[in-house]
Amino acid sequence: MRRVRLTALPIVQSAIGAALSWWLATIPPIDHPQPFFAPIAALIILGGGLGQRLPRVLELVGGVAVGVLVGDLLVSWIGGGVVQLALVVALAMIAAVLVNGGPLIVTQAAASAVLVVALAPAEPGGLNLDRFVDALIGCCVGLVISIVLLPLNPVSAARRQIDPLLTTVAEVLESGAHALAGHDRAMATEALERARETQADVDSMHSALEGANEVARIAPVRWQKRGHLAAYLDVATPLDHMTRNTRVLCRHVISLLQRDEPVPKVLPQSMRALAGAVRLLRIDLERDDEPREARVSAVEAARMATEALEHTGGFAGQIVIAQIRSLAVDVLLATGLTRDEVLSLLPGLPEGPVSYG
Repeated sequence: MRRVRLTALPIVQSAIGAALSWWLATIPPIDHPQPFFAPIAALIILGGGLGQRLPRVLELVGGVAVGVLVGDLLVSWIGGGVVQLALVVALAMIAAVLVNGGPLIVTQAAASAVLVVALAPAEPGGLNLDRFVDALIGCCVGLVISIVLLPLNPVSAARRQIDPLLTTVAEVLESGAHALAGHDRAMATEALERARETQADVDSMHSALEGANEVARIAPVRWQKRGHLAAYLDVATPLDHMTRNTRVLCRHVISLLQRDEPVPKVLPQSMRALAGAVRLLRIDLERDDEPREARVSAVEAARMATEALEHTGGFAGQIVIAQIRSLAVDVLLATGLTRDEVLSLLPGLPEGPVSYG
């Protein structure tokens, strides 16, 4: 049922888009008896453009329009058939390339041309632009539904990307803390491997947030989501840095264990506090609350890491401490503080006020 709930909006969009585009193409002044290209085009736009930025959706529209138009023109001249299919696909793709189309518009032009040939009479006849008109109607309906009537919830889209990343960072930090406390090199290596797996999710996050931000800007029914979405947008860059610094931290935890340097008890505690700060940040983002507790926990993590300096003389241990402080900076920046505000909250080092952050 959870999967059904997550796909409820696309299902509703597609059902309404298919029915509405068919109906519009069958009533005057269009009055087409079998406008099958209208719902097909609407579904292509709604399915392929879900969560995408407007330029990509417009590429889909262009691909459908070019493919149907070129297909209709050529079929009216040479008819249908196997050879004709190959020729129509090739020429539709060439036409898409000539209008500066990217890979998406070229592929969609070819797919639309295939439909035209497959549904065309075998013999050539007079030019009939009904299918082109139907496709345009479907594209317009798809655009209106996805942008104006039933756009995706930008906050939900952002949360689906950011929540798993924050959870993973917190879990990796907790695993690293357990590895430090138990001198478990294998667990530290597993934590590093998991941290390395986040890069694809980070790349996907940036793309999804761009689409969500665009929806919040151009869809009137989603304008009220702008404030909540802004909190997620502010997290994106610090979270990117957070995932990278978590990987670096895990590598240095492994190095510390390999060198068999002493591990002050407070050091894994600081990593657990940092993991707690990340979890609190995720909860506050979801509730759209001021992340005060997350800030307190991040500052406490930096304080404990700094305290550990007094109990470790090893180089690897000092680097681990520096990375924990750096991660605390990332978390505090993700809570919406400026860099100056963050640095003013960090505890100074024993040697002086200079900060690893």
